[in-house]
Amino acid sequence: MKAADLKIALSSGNYNYVRDGANQALNRLVGYLLKEGAQVRIYSPTVEEPAFEPTGDLVSVPSFAIPGRKEYRFPLWLTGKVKEDLDKFDPDIVHIASPDVVSHRMVTWARKRGIPAIASVHTRFETYLEYYHLSIFEPYMRAGLRRLYQRCDALVAPAESTVAVLEAQRMNDDISIWSRGVDREQWSPARRDMEWRRSHGIADNEFVIAFLGRIVMEKGLDVFSDTVAELRKRGVRHRVLVIGKGPAHDWFAERLADDAIFIGQQTGNDLARAVASSDVLLNPSVTEAFGNVTLEAMAVGLPVVAVAATGTNNLVTDSVNGFLCAPGNNACLADALQKYAEDAELRAAHGAEGLERAKTRDWDTINSAVVDVYKRVLKRRGQA
Repeated sequence: MKAADLKIALSSGNYNYVRDGANQALNRLVGYLLKEGAQVRIYSPTVEEPAFEPTGDLVSVPSFAIPGRKEYRFPLWLTGKVKEDLDKFDPDIVHIASPDVVSHRMVTWARKRGIPAIASVHTRFETYLEYYHLSIFEPYMRAGLRRLYQRCDALVAPAESTVAVLEAQRMNDDISIWSRGVDREQWSPARRDMEWRRSHGIADNEFVIAFLGRIVMEKGLDVFSDTVAELRKRGVRHRVLVIGKGPAHDWFAERLADDAIFIGQQTGNDLARAVASSDVLLNPSVTEAFGNVTLEAMAVGLPVVAVAATGTNNLVTDSVNGFLCAPGNNACLADALQKYAEDAELRAAHGAEGLERAKTRDWDTINSAVVDVYKRVLKRRGQA
């Protein structure tokens, strides 16, 4: 069986209406599948003005805006019309990419027809609860995730450390790695632009710490701002460049005070230029399954200071291409940033090592691993 023989129904809670690392990886995957000759149909909530055009045929499912996070939508159900579309498409395999109601229904639909279903894990949703003071519900969320994932034929996750967590949580017996790649034409050290820095009031000799991502609490904004405050207390000269947007913008801006320059959401070469024009990435998040922003920073030659968490552990080797610190150890993060602020040669050496690692991340090779999983579960069911 070749990729061209496959028909895949993909369910995602957010395929293109808000830009994030997960849905960009999904669009990359669909683009690869289509290029290989497969047929793909995507089922996801839609909005009138999405963040970007979808790759492939997108079918809208009913949804509502999540209270307090209205930019995101919660999929509700599979309508009769959507089920008719699924029946007509007659997929060989169902791929779910978010643990929501529609994904549950998609798996049920597949199981009734003897069609294999796989799930890709993009985010450790159970870790979000801590940031909203709802940790008491984490065991219940984990149980719900387990119920969904154990009904699937296989899981794919983006990093070995994430696979290890999923195995420890008994989410499934068949878990493979679907890593992440980087577009090396877009992400290059050559994007560094000193004139662009100056246009934002950054002096050539100023040490710039980048934050890259959605400005939401679960990205570790408190850890980032507390670490920057510690640098300020130590008298370490620095500037913060915040690349992204989100509902916690005002809170973050107040905490960072005069240290930060907010440039909003950037895309394409503008995004790569902003990251490359920084000096280090500080990634405080523990909710990622991979950490696309870490890989992107590596691809433009930046060292990374990060909290040791799933995904990041597989990209950053402590004292080789960055520094890793235990969750809650903000002093360690500040120590690492201070080392880079005071030693340009160390920054350059660690950045160069990260760049070499990023060069091995080819998207086509990475996405072919998902096709291998499709083939394996189909063979196991005697359908290949």
